[in-house]
Amino acid sequence: MTVNEALRLIAGIMILISLLLTHYHSANWVWFTAFIGVNLLQSSFSKWCLMMSILKKLGLKESHEKCS
Repeated sequence: MTVNEALRLIAGIMILISLLLTHYHSANWVWFTAFIGVNLLQSSFSKWCLMMSILKKLGLKESHEKCS
């Protein structure tokens, strides 16, 4: 598994968990969903993501494949 694949997996899982918590526990958990979205948005502009740095330190390799 590459860093990009793991990042997408983690982001998807965290969004689904936050939506479940919003529905079953408290509406305030929607702010966690918003936080995830803001982090994804800022990483698209800054080209830096803390989770990617963590995943690289854990030994996941970067993907060098390009979409055609």
